[in-house]
Amino acid sequence: MDSEFKTCDDIFECQLCGECCNGFGGTYVTKQNIINISTYMNLDPKKFVARYCDTSGSRYVLTLGKDGCCIFFDRIKQCTIHPVKPYMCNAWPFIQTIIKHPENWNTMANSCPGMKKDVPYKNLQKIVGMEKEKLDKSSQDLAPQI
Repeated sequence: MDSEFKTCDDIFECQLCGECCNGFGGTYVTKQNIINISTYMNLDPKKFVARYCDTSGSRYVLTLGKDGCCIFFDRIKQCTIHPVKPYMCNAWPFIQTIIKHPENWNTMANSCPGMKKDVPYKNLQKIVGMEKEKLDKSSQDLAPQI
């Protein structure tokens, strides 16, 4: 029944397993992410990029550790940059592509035990859209005022 899927809590409950921090082609970071994370770590942004970023095309991504997880993921502590983690990490699994391609949800759910499978597409698109809107608003609210 479609009515059982109305909010993000109906389709996702984080299990703190770290699977979302494992590979997936890297986590893109913006210039603002680099500033936020390097400030949090008391590092010069250029040193941060040299030490913790790789390039993917023309963009920076966070380096992966030897275990294939994000360099900032710790099995015990979880995300070691949690207060300043990139947009992409905050958004998971409510990412833009699901609005356009809801069929990707079940594929993602194969590696994320917190995601419910077989959510009707219209419900999924609505919930993901609402969560993305909330995240976008909170990201704007937290952005430094220039």
